[in-house]
This record gives sequence, structure tokens and C-alpha cells, in this order.
Amino acid sequence: MPPTSTRSTLRRGVGVVAQGVREQPRWFALAVLGSTVYGIMTGLMAWAIGWCTSTIVIPAVAARSVTAGQLWTIAGVIVGVVTVNVAGIILRRTAAGFAMYNLGAAYRRRVTRQYLDLPLRWHHKHPSGQLLSNANADVEATWNIFAPLPMALGVVVMLLFGAVQMFVVDPVLAAVGMVVFPLLFLANAVFQRRMSPLVTRAQQLRAEVSEVAHESFEAALVVKSMGREDQEARRFAEAAYTLRDANILVGRTRGTFDPAIESIPTIGTLTVIAVGAWRAGQGALSAAEVVQIAYLFSVLAFPVRAFGWVLGELPRSVVGWDRVDAVLQATGAMTYGKTDLPAREATTLEARRLEFAYEIDLPEGGTELSPAIRDVTVTVPAGATVALVGPTGSGKTTLTNLLLRLVDPDSGQVLLDDVDLRTVRHGGVAEVAALVPQQTFMFEDTIRDNVTLGGRHTDDEVWEALRVSQARRFVRTLPDGLDTRVGERGTNLSGGQRQRIALARAVVRRPQLLILDDATSAVDPSVEQEILSALRRVSRATTVLLVAYRMATIALADEIIYVEEGQVRGHGSHVSLLASCPGYAALVSAYAREAADRAAVAADEEADADVDAADADAVTDSVADAVADEQVDT
Repeated sequence: MPPTSTRSTLRRGVGVVAQGVREQPRWFALAVLGSTVYGIMTGLMAWAIGWCTSTIVIPAVAARSVTAGQLWTIAGVIVGVVTVNVAGIILRRTAAGFAMYNLGAAYRRRVTRQYLDLPLRWHHKHPSGQLLSNANADVEATWNIFAPLPMALGVVVMLLFGAVQMFVVDPVLAAVGMVVFPLLFLANAVFQRRMSPLVTRAQQLRAEVSEVAHESFEAALVVKSMGREDQEARRFAEAAYTLRDANILVGRTRGTFDPAIESIPTIGTLTVIAVGAWRAGQGALSAAEVVQIAYLFSVLAFPVRAFGWVLGELPRSVVGWDRVDAVLQATGAMTYGKTDLPAREATTLEARRLEFAYEIDLPEGGTELSPAIRDVTVTVPAGATVALVGPTGSGKTTLTNLLLRLVDPDSGQVLLDDVDLRTVRHGGVAEVAALVPQQTFMFEDTIRDNVTLGGRHTDDEVWEALRVSQARRFVRTLPDGLDTRVGERGTNLSGGQRQRIALARAVVRRPQLLILDDATSAVDPSVEQEILSALRRVSRATTVLLVAYRMATIALADEIIYVEEGQVRGHGSHVSLLASCPGYAALVSAYAREAADRAAVAADEEADADVDAADADAVTDSVADAVADEQVDT
């Protein structure tokens, strides 16, 4: 890494540390206080050893005897200094831990909150594995530097205090010993310069491994059904081995520098002892003073390594912060007003000249816009049931997302009872409207909690919602009823059962506006009819928008909106659209043919069953006749 990059990493790392200190000033100050106490008491320990040596040990050796009082004095001095030193260490580690973990928890909350505030179009461009890494590994990497940082600051106090002691005892010996510290700082600087790009790459690769792993888990069904286990395992292995190689390179570099850095204090200690013994022989120093300086030098040399730990953590902190800050500074977060939507039994939904386009990344770089909704203007009257019909890729799901303000249009307005959704307070739309998507999500929780989602609904209300969604019958057969846990993502339930639970989740809230995006696609047509009929009976005052693919669903609607290529091509009754909208007529005919084909297949299967039954009856009759004939012959 070039020098300018190293300086940039150091400067930006200091900025990250400053941000953390501003957010956790009290805990950080306590950690530094504890580290300062540790530094001072470490220096005093050298003085205590020197004092005990000169006033007790040397006279006792000369007298060839020691008293109990002398031993208690030594023990009292040493224990007193050690006790205060230990208190400083405990304070430093505890406070630093609180600062580090508080920052981690705070930024995990901020990142995940930002995920919830950012619109769906932002999520579409960022894989879930990356988002998981941002909220976990990157946050951890950003603030782990607060573990060694207070100690490094305490080491500064220790060095100053120890240097003053050494120069007071003997300036010459102190000068000899102090030469070692610039060498240590230089070695640590070179170490950080070499380690910075390696640690940076390792942290980036760690996030990539998390992304690949999460994607593999999410795609488990596709991988297994397509027989791609080996290929997916190789893809993950490639990422894992690349990270392994990067970590080995980090360890190899650390292993190369560690012996050199460790040897510098040892050589310095031996030099101090040698020079001190020579000066003591000349009468310039006493043995106690040599012992004091040698001990002080030895205890000061190791903590200097704390600067190396801090310098080694700085690149990880910078990389982690860049990835976390990219989420926190992401544009496109939805803004909200302070308006409340009126409380009514049903609401009028209106869209005015909506325009929306997706951003598509180009292989050669850059992006281009792909229009999905074009100049859409529709009105869904209060209490009406309206079907949204169109071929695959016509923009139906995108339109429902716009109507519920899951994303904002590029231009145009969406209004509920003449209130622009962009002026509604946060959470206001969810209080009056509900969406049941085709792809349902189940939490690893009980049936009850998957329906209520923490809301205050009685069991009677839950059972009624399950009755409407035609889920009550199968829930009653489960081992624990409403308390049955559905497993991760509802793995213990079939697709149709998950859809019915999701529908009950919406119904229990008694929304003024209910949007069903092909929400019954995984259930049998007969069950779908029961669901929609029950829904219509209990929601006569609710405005319902159905994204419909079956004629039986379309037939329940009061009006039909036909969408094609992101535009409304027809709006009216089924009969009027058949006559005026060729696209709708062709699509409905295709639906009718599909339904007829299914009915024919069912009829054929039934006829085959009847033939098989007739053949079986014929065989039975033949056997009976043969038995009768045999009896007659007998």
C-alpha cells in the first residue's frame, strides 16, 4: 500500500474512533481512567520494588537475617500497589467492553432500522447476504478497536511516568533504555503499513463469504430441486478458500513481525542490565537502582505493543465503517408527514398519473431505466371489490406496491380518501390497509403469533380470521392448535396452508383496504372459492383489490382493471371489457381454456376411474360365475 493510502487509513481510522468516543463519552472516559491508573501503578510498582530492595532486601542480606516486620512491609507495599493496579485493569476492561458493545448494539439497531426505512427498490439492488454482513460482521469490525484503544492511551501515561522515574534515577541509563521505544514504534509502524492492505482485503472477503453462504441457504430449494449441490458447494468453497488464503497471509505477516518486535524489548532489557551493572561497578548506581530501572523498562516494553494492536485494528475499522456508513447514508429512504388517515369502514383508493421505472445495472457499468408503470390513473370506490388483471410482467405487483406505498412513484400521486400517502405519518397506511402477497413469509413462531404479529387480538378473533381464510380446520388438527410452531419460514406447513395463514394475518386486522396479490394461488380452486366467498361476506364494507389469475376470482369482482405493459388498457365490467378490450378478451379466453383443460383432465381421470371400476366389477362377476359353476358341477 502506498504511503498516502496508509496515512489516509490512519486519518480515517482516527475519525471512526472520534465518532465512537462522541457516542460513548462516559464509558470511554472511565476506560481511559482505569488505563491511566494501571499505567501509574505499573510505574509505582518499579519504585516499590526499588524501595523494598534498597531499604529492606539489601540490609537484610547484609545482616544475614530478616524480621517479620520487614516481610510484612514488603508484602503490604506490593499488595497495595497490585490491588490498585488490578482495580485499574478491571475498570479499563469493563468500561471498554461497555463502550464497544454499546456501540455495536446501537449501530446494529441503526442499520436494521435503515433497512426498514429504505424502499423496496433499494433492497432489490442489494443481496440479503450483504445486508446481513453489514449488520453483523461489519459493525463488529468497526468497533472492536475500542478493546485495545484505552490500554494504548494508558500506555502513553505509563511511558511518561516511567520515563520521568528512569531519568530521575539515572539519566544515562534512562537514555540507553529509551532508545528502544523509538525502535518499537518504528517496527509497529512498518507492521501496520504491511498489515493494512492485508487486513482490509480479509475483512472484505469475510463479508463476501457471508453473502455467498446466505444466498446458498436462501436458494436451498432451487439448489436441491435442480441437483446443483456440488456446484453450489464448489462456489462456497472457492470463497471460503480465498478468505482462508487471505487470513493465512495476515497470520504469516504477523508471524514475521512478532519475533522482531518481541526481541526489541528483550535486547533493550539486556542492554540496560549490562550498562547498569557496569555503572554500578563504577559506583554511579546502586544495585537497587539498577533493579528498579531494569524492571521498569521490562514492564513498559510489552504494553507498547498495544499501539500495534490499535494500528492493526484500524484498517478493519475503516473497512467496516465504510460498509456500515454506506447503508446509513443511503438515499431513497422514505419521508413521512404527520397526517392521520380518516377512520372509516372502507376507503377510496385513487392513483393519479403514476410513473415508475426500475434501475438496471449494465454489464459494462452504469445503469439504465426500465419503465414498469406508465401514466396509470385508477380509482377503486369505497367498499368495492376490484380485480386487477393482466399478463405476466404487466406491472400488477409493482402497482400494488405503489398503492400501499411500499415504494414511491417517480411521479404521480396515490391517495386514500383524498389524502396523499406521502403526507401520512409513519405507520399510518399499515393501520388501515393490508397486503397479502403471493410469496408468503412465516416467522419461526406459533400459529397465533404468525397471525397476530404481536398485535392485541383475542383467540376468538384469531379463530374467526382462520375461519374466513379456510385455515381453521387444519389448524385444529395440529398437535398444539394455535400454539403449534410452524418452523423456520413455515417449513412445517404446505404452500396453501402458509397462504391461508397469511390471509388470516390480514383479515384479523379488519383493514379498510385489502389487497390480495394472487394470494390464493397455492390452494385448490374449490378452497379458493370458499375463501373468497367468506371474505366477501365479512368484508362488505372493506375495499378489496384482487390481483386475479383465475376466472373464478375475476367473477367475484364488481369491476375489473386490465393492465398491459405497465399501462391501464381497460377498466369496467367483465362483459364490457370482453367487447372493448382485445387484450383482456384474449387473456380471459386463455384462462377459460386452461380451466377447460383442467376440467377435461379431471373428467378423463374420473372416466378412467369409472372404467377401472367397471372392469373390476366384470372380473368380480366372472369369478362369481366360475365359483357358481363349480358348485353346480360338484
